[in-house]
Formats: sequence, C-alpha cells, structure tokens
Amino acid sequence: MKFIKYIKDSYEELSTKMTWIPFSEAQKSTVVVAIFTIIFALAVFVVDKAFQSVLGEYFKLF
Repeated sequence: MKFIKYIKDSYEELSTKMTWIPFSEAQKSTVVVAIFTIIFALAVFVVDKAFQSVLGEYFKLF
C-alpha cells in the first residue's frame, strides 16, 4: 500500500536524514517562545482595552 510505504519513508527520513537540535536547546527555545507569546498577548490586551476605552468615550458623545 502506498500509505504504509509513505509512513515508512517518512520515519526513515526523520530518523536518519535530519539533524535535530539538542534537547536543552529545544527547551530554551520553547521558553523564549512562551515568554514572547505572553508579552504579545499582554500587548494585544492593552491595545484592545485602549481602543475599547476610546470608542466607548466616542459613542457616549452621541
């Protein structure tokens, strides 16, 4: 079957033909990504609250 051959070929390529970063480096990268994700989420939250406040004041005028 083509699907089984695909799975076997994929496994062979992932295990023999690819170079993987060390586990400690992967952990450091994960921490960096998590920190920047939290910072970005907080920035979006602040901008959202600012727009909500500005638009709320704008619509109170009408």
